[in-house]
Amino acid sequence: MMSQNHLGSLPIYKKAIELSTLSRELGSFVSYNKNMLSLYQSDSLRDHIADSLITDATLIPQQIARAETSNSVEDRMKSATFIGIMLRNINSYCNGLEQDGVREKEYLNLLRREIRIFRRSFKIWRKSIAKYGHKKETWHFREYLG
Repeated sequence: MMSQNHLGSLPIYKKAIELSTLSRELGSFVSYNKNMLSLYQSDSLRDHIADSLITDATLIPQQIARAETSNSVEDRMKSATFIGIMLRNINSYCNGLEQDGVREKEYLNLLRREIRIFRRSFKIWRKSIAKYGHKKETWHFREYLG
């Protein structure tokens, strides 16, 4: 188990922070409403997608921290599963922004590329946290969020 202080030295955590920053910058760039804290209140689909993109990208480093500081293998694996879902969501948000008419596709492609790079590191990290005697257990996603 890793302490909070050492998370900053963890390569996967650094990459997650970079992904979160890039997502926040892209969300800010493509949104119509430049007040990032009120995107969810907008009537614009693009603003809702940008808000979801920023939210999900912010959750990834939080889940890495949660997994790295947990004594529970089950909790670590739940965090890894949750991160996988967030990565798929972010790719979907890129597609949604493209379909909504974002013309700067090079920015969307940059984020997609960063997701691919992150995913490679993520797979290695996920295997490393699963090594500690993980037994197959059933759990429900909604319970984890609650």
